[in-house]
Amino acid sequence: MTGRILRVLLVDDHVVVREGLKTLINNETDLQVVGEATDGREVRELAAQLRPDVVVMDVSLPHMNGIDATRKLKEAFPAIKIIALSAYEDRIYIRRMMEAGATGYVLKRSASAELLRALRLVASGALYLDSEAARRLEGLMGTPAAGATKAPDLTPRETEVLRLIAWGFSNKEIAARLGITVKTVETHRARSMEKLDLQSRAAIVRLAIEQGWLQDPV
Repeated sequence: MTGRILRVLLVDDHVVVREGLKTLINNETDLQVVGEATDGREVRELAAQLRPDVVVMDVSLPHMNGIDATRKLKEAFPAIKIIALSAYEDRIYIRRMMEAGATGYVLKRSASAELLRALRLVASGALYLDSEAARRLEGLMGTPAAGATKAPDLTPRETEVLRLIAWGFSNKEIAARLGITVKTVETHRARSMEKLDLQSRAAIVRLAIEQGWLQDPV
């Protein structure tokens, strides 16, 4: 992402919040707000028109919540990165947004610098949780939960592919990072999901949380 302006789409039903975010982001030379949505249902159409690099998504939205909107947006545009910006601090919301496809979670009460840092890191392929969100997930990360699915039967490459999927990378991005074809990525994904009886990306993210895969940078 270095060398070009990151395109940002804001999704929040409060005009005061959007105006504040737009001013904050547009004051940065490498960031630009290219569109705004007030409703979770508008996001997919706007994303198709504007092709943002990152979507800043409120969790609480009218008509379609941010979790469902995130899931639908990632299904349609896997390469778009999504940051949840939320007043909700309960780890269930953090976990559900990550399972839906978000790779960033920033609390609205956090300093503005947190969001700017999150935008740049998520756009570059990293996962970003602000300090409070990370603290609330500590109990879920690093230590497998009781009854959690184990992953010892995976090959190192299958583990690597699943971990990158959990971090929000598309098949094309994974192929480029690992120096393999998209078809090979799809094969590793299908085999590992079959081995562990995983039915969705949400299940992959749950596994990643249980195995502590999201703690280490990719």
